[in-house]
Amino acid sequence: MNNCKILRSSAWSRDAIKEYLAETVIPVRLAAVDSDAAPIVMSLWFQFRDGAIWCATQSEARLVKLLRANPAVGFEIAGDTPPYFGVRGQGRVELSAADGAATLEKLIDRYLAGRESGLARWLLARREDEVAIRIQPAWVTAWDYRERMQAAAGGQSA
Repeated sequence: MNNCKILRSSAWSRDAIKEYLAETVIPVRLAAVDSDAAPIVMSLWFQFRDGAIWCATQSEARLVKLLRANPAVGFEIAGDTPPYFGVRGQGRVELSAADGAATLEKLIDRYLAGRESGLARWLLARREDEVAIRIQPAWVTAWDYRERMQAAAGGQSA
C-alpha cells in the first residue's frame, strides 16, 4: 500500500488508513464486473497484510471466474450503522490457489476467533478448494462523518 495513491480528499492519512484496515473486523464489499459489463458486489472476510487486502473463496465460485476474466475491482470497508466512516478504493486482483488454504485459516482465526466452531470446521474441511484473492489497491480514500453526525445529533433538542 506504500505505492498506493491516497486521494487528496481523504479524511485520513495513509497511516490512519492502514491502521483502520488492520484493526477493522467487518467484511469488505468487493465489486467486480460480470460478462455483461455490469458491476456485482460481494461481501467477503478480509485481512490487511503486506500492503494488500487478502480474501479467500472457493475456486469454483462465480467471483473467481469474474476475477479471472477481469482483475479490476472496487472495494469498500465500512460499517452499516451511524456514524458513517470507512475506506474505499480500486485495485487489481491476483488469484493464488497455493495461498488459498493458509489465507482461509487466517481469516477464520480473525473472524471466528478460533477453529472449534461448527462453521470453522466446515470451512476448514473445504480448504483444499480455496483460492486466495490478493487485492493490490491502486488508490484509496477515507471518509469520516462521525464529527458531523455527532454535531447534528447534539444540535437537536429532546
